[in-house]
Amino acid sequence: MKIFIIGTIMLTLVAQGTVFPEERFDIYTDSTAPSNNYSPSGWMGDFRDMKFSPNSTENPYSGKTCIKITYTGKRSYGKGWAGIYWQSSPNNWGKRQTGFDLKGMNKLTFMARGNEGEEVVSLVKVGGIQYTQVMDKVKFPDTVNVSYGPMRLTKEWQKYEINLAGKDLSYINGGFCIVFNAYQAGREQTIYLDNIYYSYDPYLKEEKVKITFPFYVYADASSLDNHFVPSGWMPATAAEDLEAHIACEEEPFSGNSCIKIKYENNSGTRWAGIYWQNPANNWGIIPNAGVDLRGAKKLTFHARGAKGGEIINEFKVGGIASGPHTDSDSVSIGPVKLTKKWQKYEIDLRGSDLSYIIGGFCWATNIDVNNPKGIIFYLDEIHYENK
Repeated sequence: MKIFIIGTIMLTLVAQGTVFPEERFDIYTDSTAPSNNYSPSGWMGDFRDMKFSPNSTENPYSGKTCIKITYTGKRSYGKGWAGIYWQSSPNNWGKRQTGFDLKGMNKLTFMARGNEGEEVVSLVKVGGIQYTQVMDKVKFPDTVNVSYGPMRLTKEWQKYEINLAGKDLSYINGGFCIVFNAYQAGREQTIYLDNIYYSYDPYLKEEKVKITFPFYVYADASSLDNHFVPSGWMPATAAEDLEAHIACEEEPFSGNSCIKIKYENNSGTRWAGIYWQNPANNWGIIPNAGVDLRGAKKLTFHARGAKGGEIINEFKVGGIASGPHTDSDSVSIGPVKLTKKWQKYEIDLRGSDLSYIIGGFCWATNIDVNNPKGIIFYLDEIHYENK
């Protein structure tokens, strides 16, 4: 695929003191269109789980081609998610100053459809290339980080729009990003994209994010109401010690699924835990990513043990404090001894600063207080309440 960089063409029209863009700024129209900007080079997560074609002729929305992406959800690297960034130059993760000044734009539009219908795109993003995995700021960071989703597609083409009014678009390296989550997808799926572009809408106003309660960490595995991802496995040896089944069907408390956790001390580290983060793998390195949960009075969840007597040292809200954009507070309960039957637990959040929460839920335990052969326990219905 050839990427042609043309820059942003602006026309100044005096109309009540407003400057209007002359043309839209394209990311993709047809596979060889000279107006295309950005390169789909930033593959992330379980990237081997994706197949990508920029020149599919299978019922494009317009023109001769569209983008076809197949996501298998096989967790080839154990991440549970995969995504692609369209970058201003190939494989530019903030090391080169090739981003575009898109200050004249205030909206990103794209068309999408599923091959069968019901396919789930977990996240679409504008910008966000700002920090490395070791929490260092990149040399040339994006000036914005805006997310949209999740969304459930239909078999027919649908238009989606991301409101960018009031955002700083003066430097955009990550022009477009799409992310899939194995838990929400639930199966192999194929989606199509077309007509991805920035434009200016003179009537568009800045959106204010509104939180409605109950606000879910986990409802069901495939629920679009889930707002946090179980991506923060701890410590570095956690992959040796933990198995997490997010779509377990073994007697869920409600709905079709629950979470099953199997913990063994295979690494010898003697402790483990998982953070549900927003977005995935965010240890405080992503600015403007936290959820403002002021108004929530408690977090409730249901838990049970496979045998009874399993001890979880701590259940927690917030507490991610290692990066430059940390949780605003930390509240926990524990230790908790589980029973074989589902029990409801609450974390009292009254008086806590919930203005910026990226660690929506966390559990941690160790082998010393449990059976040395390990434990199995279950979680379900994790959500914030304002009553």
